[in-house]
Amino acid sequence: MNALQSRPRIARGLRLQWEPAQNAHVLLYPEGMVQLNASAGEILKRCDGERDLAAIVDDLQQAFEVEDLRADVLAFIELASAQRWIESA
Repeated sequence: MNALQSRPRIARGLRLQWEPAQNAHVLLYPEGMVQLNASAGEILKRCDGERDLAAIVDDLQQAFEVEDLRADVLAFIELASAQRWIESA
């Protein structure tokens, strides 16, 4: 399967939420939490298991009126996968 065809979702046991006290998205897991930067939060909130990576990249590019985000999104997805924050649907 082409990387852009994968349909990432937040891994089981983790929860993505907006944390007003930190003014940031966070990933909650049984042992604690990870505070995400704005870019990571925007990418992960689109990882719903329904959209493939190509659709996520397109959505981000439209939402922020920029082009050429594919390499950055794929690099983050690789990191998030290595950290076991996401899994494929």
